Amino acid sequence: MSVPSVSARIDPRQLLYGVLVGNTLVVLTVLYLLLAGITISEPRYTVYGLIWVVVGLFVLWRTDPAPTDDRTRRRAVAVAVVYFLVLAVAGGVVVAAMQFGEGEFGVRVATLAPGWGPAPIISTPWAALVLMPARVVGYLALAYLVYATVIDAAGAAVSGVLGLLSCVSCTWPILASLLSGLLGGGSAIAAATFDLSYDISTVVFLVTVALLYWRPLVGGTLDTSE
Repeated sequence: MSVPSVSARIDPRQLLYGVLVGNTLVVLTVLYLLLAGITISEPRYTVYGLIWVVVGLFVLWRTDPAPTDDRTRRRAVAVAVVYFLVLAVAGGVVVAAMQFGEGEFGVRVATLAPGWGPAPIISTPWAALVLMPARVVGYLALAYLVYATVIDAAGAAVSGVLGLLSCVSCTWPILASLLSGLLGGGSAIAAATFDLSYDISTVVFLVTVALLYWRPLVGGTLDTSE
């Protein structure tokens, strides 16, 4: 699919929808800060969280996977689901219990910085779900892009294996999420990586979204809506 011109992408209705969504997020953010009594000590974390949410919603709204047969669609769904689950585990959405089977059932809400919170936490004896909005929306968007990319790769002029090599970029968020753990908690490098983890993961998220959205190795953009 060819990349549409800039003029073809600009639609007054879509621009209006975008402005409405942006204003709604701002209002919700202010209300959340007031109701939760949160003081923002590091504004960049709030900006990063909102970027994840806005970009993720944009991707889910504007990505239009190509039509394909049922067999290819099932394969694409399987790849996307596995990819989302790996991201969820690596990114802290799914957290295993410290002592397997000895936890308790429970639900609470963590009042994190806007975008990252409010985060419902669902605990079980075996694992917990930490539903940070930024991570959930961002990972769903990446998985949906992978789904569309697999469909495009199956019908591209290159072989399926070569087409799927473009998804090497899909692994970047996983590597970024695991980096501090692999370096070891006691090292100065690990401490610096932890301090910059939100910066690194946000940059990686945006680069990965861009690569999967425009897919230079598969061909064309996924944005085919008028």
